[in-house]
Amino acid sequence: MESGPRALPRLAIPALTVLILARLLLQVAVITQYGYFRDELYYIASTDHLGWGYVDHPPLSIAILAIVRAVFGDSLIAVRALPALVGAATVMLTALIARQLGGGRFAQGLAALSVAISPVFLGTAHYYSMNVFDQFAWPLAALVLLRALHEGRPLHWLILGVTIGLGLLNKISVAWLGAGIVIGLVLTRHRGVLRRSWPWIAALLAVAIGLPYVLWNALHDWPTLEFMRNATSMKMVDVSPAGFVRDQILTVGPGAAPVWLAGLVFGLFGRERSRGGVVVLIYVSVFALLLAAGRSRASYLAPAYPALLALGAVAIERVSSRAGLGWLRPSVTTLVAGVGLIAMPMALPILPVETFVRYQTALGMAPKTEERLEMGALPQQYADMFGWPEMTTLVARAYDRLTPDERLRCRVFGQNYGEAGAIDVLGRRLGLPHALSGHNSYWLWGLQGDPPDVVIIIGGDRDGNAKFFEEIEIVGQTSSQWSMPYERGLDVSIGRRPKMSLRDAWPQLKKFW
Repeated sequence: MESGPRALPRLAIPALTVLILARLLLQVAVITQYGYFRDELYYIASTDHLGWGYVDHPPLSIAILAIVRAVFGDSLIAVRALPALVGAATVMLTALIARQLGGGRFAQGLAALSVAISPVFLGTAHYYSMNVFDQFAWPLAALVLLRALHEGRPLHWLILGVTIGLGLLNKISVAWLGAGIVIGLVLTRHRGVLRRSWPWIAALLAVAIGLPYVLWNALHDWPTLEFMRNATSMKMVDVSPAGFVRDQILTVGPGAAPVWLAGLVFGLFGRERSRGGVVVLIYVSVFALLLAAGRSRASYLAPAYPALLALGAVAIERVSSRAGLGWLRPSVTTLVAGVGLIAMPMALPILPVETFVRYQTALGMAPKTEERLEMGALPQQYADMFGWPEMTTLVARAYDRLTPDERLRCRVFGQNYGEAGAIDVLGRRLGLPHALSGHNSYWLWGLQGDPPDVVIIIGGDRDGNAKFFEEIEIVGQTSSQWSMPYERGLDVSIGRRPKMSLRDAWPQLKKFW
């Protein structure tokens, strides 16, 4: 056990307060700039089906959203306020990690700034998803771990176990963090703590908290494993090692690269590497795991960066305190802030969409994706915020063409959870019935009643739709300039006189990916 400093450096409260408030105000200012994100619609719909698991994610983020929805509703402001607050809390956690590592006010400020203006942390905190909680859980676990190693209090180990356990109930990739902690302890002089009971009690506590999701999967024939296999083989593109490294720089922000690289070097080779070595080894072990997978998204590693950026800020503070190197502090700060401001429109919708497209072109940043998808004018995280109101309005037009008797026997079918979620969230205000889909958890939720004999179909192949219905009436086609290409030009059809019961057809409609 390391004794640590007698007294922690002072917390840079005024600077951190200004930085966090500025970030919060920025996020609030653009909270309704674009529309609902595809996953937000799915998440909101999921709150009507509370349980211990979902095909593509654990239950915690949905349970939290259900509380938010019950208290505040599901407007964009209501849904996105909490991610903005959690994102701000992540900035504060980063400063606290820098302080725990011995960093003074400059190190705390630089660490917080690096996260506050980072594209991946700005963008994730803009909309509701499990990812914003994941990005909070990792640095919280890192901070508590450092406190446990420096002070040796059993309470810190218990808090660490709860943090990792709740993290597992939010996103199963927290298991990578757990593995990284074990590797970090074994490969540093902290390995002695593994001979004590409290780290193992913490591990058992984490497993116990995450166990309900495992049991849910076992009771439902392991849908999450099927989803992961299919997503890896059918959706994700291969990523080269060079591409993965390049995307780390772009995702976290090129301006912050010197900071986390300094943390990497300082933690591996610095004189006080025993203090930051655990942080670095967590990062390195998860990096190696994702790199070996060959199809990992760059953002999967994002939660490991706050602690590494904190360590890098401490390293730069130490080096810049030497004679003749004082220029490092303003130089690095200017680089982080300047490049971050240039990249900000790529992560946060601070520009009107037409202006953004021109800005993106001027930077030479063509939209790209880590999935096997055709891209349009916008990157996917923005494109998936467009087109849903127009699609829902077209479905409402089709619904209005039905007779009163047909409406009683009608459901809407979407090809993916975004389309179905749009009907369940936006269509509710237009009086549309609940949606059906074969995509991910929608397939598990099933028909939720008697099979309909009138179905409004969003998309699908015309010949394929004709296999299920004797009569297909095409009402119109979806049209949205800015949405993903595969959501444009889709037929919205009315299927009547089914050739087979939808209950019998349901097994054929399953899509887990």
